[in-house]
Amino acid sequence: MATENKNLSEYNKKEIPNAERLRFGIITSGWNDQVTYGMRDGAIATLKDCGAKEEHIICWEVPGSFELVHGAKRMLDKGEVDAIIVIGCVIQGETRHFDFVCQGVTQGIAQLNATQSKVPVIFCVLTDNTLQQSLDRSGGKHGNKGVEAAITAIRMAEIGR
Repeated sequence: MATENKNLSEYNKKEIPNAERLRFGIITSGWNDQVTYGMRDGAIATLKDCGAKEEHIICWEVPGSFELVHGAKRMLDKGEVDAIIVIGCVIQGETRHFDFVCQGVTQGIAQLNATQSKVPVIFCVLTDNTLQQSLDRSGGKHGNKGVEAAITAIRMAEIGR
């Protein structure tokens, strides 16, 4: 696994641009909220740790991971942020629903990044086989993917400045 030998929460603050002037959007899926809320909270804490002001962090919630694409498009249309983080969690089940949701969200976010805006949309969607794997990556033994997404959002927002 990619995260087996890496803690997702580790970053060197000295290497990260100051986020004080930046505005961020975070769109979180309410599905698997025991996982997604942990990643959201990790992202918010990290953005603040790197200088972002609380009033410059806009948080929205959508029902599930598939709706993250629409939420991101709506936030892009408002034009109020320098970067968006979409946070979701899709866990393998007994049907192919997992495959369709994962593929749709991945391609939708990729399309937004390629064609829709100069604002980066950061993909923070876990696609794990078990709930435990997701918990391990949302504040558990592998750290927090939300922290990693926040650092990516800061770096990508700075590219656009």
